[in-house]
Amino acid sequence: MTVPPVQPTAGEPAGPTDLAVDYVELYVDDLDRAVSAWVDGYAFTVVGTASFAEHRGIALRQGRTTLVLTAAASGRHPAAAYVATHGDGVADIALSTADVSAAFAAAVAGGAEPVRPPTRHEGPGARTTAVVSGFGDVVHTLVERAPGEGPGLPAGFVPVPGVRDTAGGDVGLLDVDHFAVCLDAGDLDATVRFYRRTLGFREIFQERITVGAQAMESKVVQSAGSEAVTLTLIEPDPKAQPGQIDDFLKSHHGPGVQHLAFSADDAVRSVRALSARGVAFLRTPGTYYDLLSERIDLKSHTLEDLRATNLLVDEDHGGQLFQIFTSSTHPRGTLFHEVIERRGAQTFGSSNIKALYEAVELERVGRRADR
Repeated sequence: MTVPPVQPTAGEPAGPTDLAVDYVELYVDDLDRAVSAWVDGYAFTVVGTASFAEHRGIALRQGRTTLVLTAAASGRHPAAAYVATHGDGVADIALSTADVSAAFAAAVAGGAEPVRPPTRHEGPGARTTAVVSGFGDVVHTLVERAPGEGPGLPAGFVPVPGVRDTAGGDVGLLDVDHFAVCLDAGDLDATVRFYRRTLGFREIFQERITVGAQAMESKVVQSAGSEAVTLTLIEPDPKAQPGQIDDFLKSHHGPGVQHLAFSADDAVRSVRALSARGVAFLRTPGTYYDLLSERIDLKSHTLEDLRATNLLVDEDHGGQLFQIFTSSTHPRGTLFHEVIERRGAQTFGSSNIKALYEAVELERVGRRADR
């Protein structure tokens, strides 16, 4: 269901209204292998490199999305402990804002842990950054760039010369639509309050998802004003049977990002291009499409195209949306991705949410049977 925007209450900082995703940093064990997976499988382009005494980094870009892959070269770098605990995963959702000092002060006043105070980085692409806590072991680097600078690189990265086209060809992933976050049971409401108080987010959607005897609660928070940063927060229902969210929390050893959702302007084309590059997607039962015409009047794409690509379709008051999950290639099964095309739809579609998680459950059961 959609809920009215939540306004800051007395004592809650308003937070910045211009937040956007600057880059997403993943800590990885094998940097070369991780880069190959994103370049070969998802058509990302290497746009920057960094080499330090304690870590190496590669920056990749497609559309408006910048991914930073970091591997520890020393046990002193936080990537070493992160990977040992969680495996490869999202460690930093960096957020751009016009005033880092103000955003940092508001976040700390709202209860965020100050990880690193505002710091000026000189040299090419000079910028100011600060770091505050997020959920689990994930932090938020706040980034202040020069007006009109556009996508940049983290401090210390050297641009790869001659890079022009980062559109990804037919893959065509445009931006990060949302992050799906698994939380411990009982932490959902507290995490919603945390993002309201620290970064001025609004709660825009909530849903109870039931898959067989499993159940989970979900709420979506989004950056106020810009509406450019969206977190889908999920907790398991401890009164129901343990399921996929419980599995994530156990295998990941705590809360974290379950999947990155990438927006596309043509999901059918994107899925076909990704499939041709070796990316595997979850399958949708054929009966879903047999009954689809009774539920939705398709405005774009044909039923045959959706069936061939396993895409799901739903709609809300604003329009339609098309979604699909990739199969997880993570050794622990704790990270996968999503392709989503919005044709005016602003929420997530109740039918799609249930169908997506039913597909995850089928894959989870299949993995257990193969062990």
